[in-house]
Amino acid sequence: MSSDTFAQTRILLRHRPYLLYFGARGFSKFAAQIGVVAVGWQVYELTGSALYLGMVGLTQFLPTAVLVFVAGHAADRYERKRVAQICQMAQGLTAAYLAWGAFGGSLSVFELFAAVAVLGAATAFESPTTAALLPGVAPDGLLQKATALSLSVFQIATISGPALGGLAYAIAPAVPYTVMAVFWLVASLLNGAIQLQRPVKGREPPTLSALFAGVGFVRRHPAILGSISLDLFAVLLGGATALLPIYARDILHTGPWGLGVLRAAPAVGALMMAVFLSRHSFKRRVGMRMFLAVIVFGCATVVFALSESFWLTLPALAVMGASDTVSMVIRSSLVQLSTPDEMRGRVSAVNFLFINASNQLGEFESGVTAALLGVVPAAVLGGVGTVTVALLWMKFFPALRKVERLE
Repeated sequence: MSSDTFAQTRILLRHRPYLLYFGARGFSKFAAQIGVVAVGWQVYELTGSALYLGMVGLTQFLPTAVLVFVAGHAADRYERKRVAQICQMAQGLTAAYLAWGAFGGSLSVFELFAAVAVLGAATAFESPTTAALLPGVAPDGLLQKATALSLSVFQIATISGPALGGLAYAIAPAVPYTVMAVFWLVASLLNGAIQLQRPVKGREPPTLSALFAGVGFVRRHPAILGSISLDLFAVLLGGATALLPIYARDILHTGPWGLGVLRAAPAVGALMMAVFLSRHSFKRRVGMRMFLAVIVFGCATVVFALSESFWLTLPALAVMGASDTVSMVIRSSLVQLSTPDEMRGRVSAVNFLFINASNQLGEFESGVTAALLGVVPAAVLGGVGTVTVALLWMKFFPALRKVERLE
């Protein structure tokens, strides 16, 4: 690491608002990743159905689709740290309810889906709010590095969370939900302690045009529209990781702990890439790097789909995580740097609807396709579709392909 890069990283880690944001993001994502394994395994254990596994993703997506534009406006109108804090308190209380039901052995599939819907609604507000909050807590000139570093703590949580979630679930179903509740409540306290140096000004009243202003902004900027829609279709088609409980139990013949390790594998690759990007910013050919990253993601998905070996599946998942991180850093930095601060909540809401929510919709698509075609054909089809979309988008969005650098 050069002395200049080391100094910039040290500035970030000593900047108190960013440190609190960094910690809150880590605890919140840690809790969410524990929940992915706990809820997924319990739903499959209760139903034995790939379709029900896919329905978990759809249940998370629907409240997001309904609330995301309201959430984006809330992030621009109200104090962002308070919005995030309230969301994390709601998530913590929901996890506490799941822990109570699991402890008593009375938790039903309906209650699991109801809790997932509440968590999806809270996430619809939390995600665009925390994304819009990042430029306000990052020191001037260090947004790209702050984005990469915040992704690294997310990946640390993603690595540790599924492994801990699988291990905790093996002890007792109530244990992972209890840990989730504690982590979300800690995250809410950390967010509440953030002191912004650049508060948002000029809050707009909640008119219909104000609610959908983010959509118009994205449509007027082809590079942003191309990057967001590219990830939308890549995630939608490449959501084969939703089938991991089936791969773990029926193809790779492992248990809850093995599922946790498989869930963590993409995050290992993503963490390595995030650490690399926090030291080495992109200097040139940024648009083409994003397209290449999505193509690599699709190819790795095909390898994952066809693998019947635990030790081949792990590196394939790691490559998927690393390539996805490249795309995420470019997209996030491009969106934030191109958006005025008073619009960041609404533009982040559009970004969240296209990208983060498409994770859940992609899980539903994978579950339905697997139920119709079989698990392996569904995963292969998703990987091939991802590569196809990347090649088509190179033609449809030349403005994104020609982006040279992030400034």
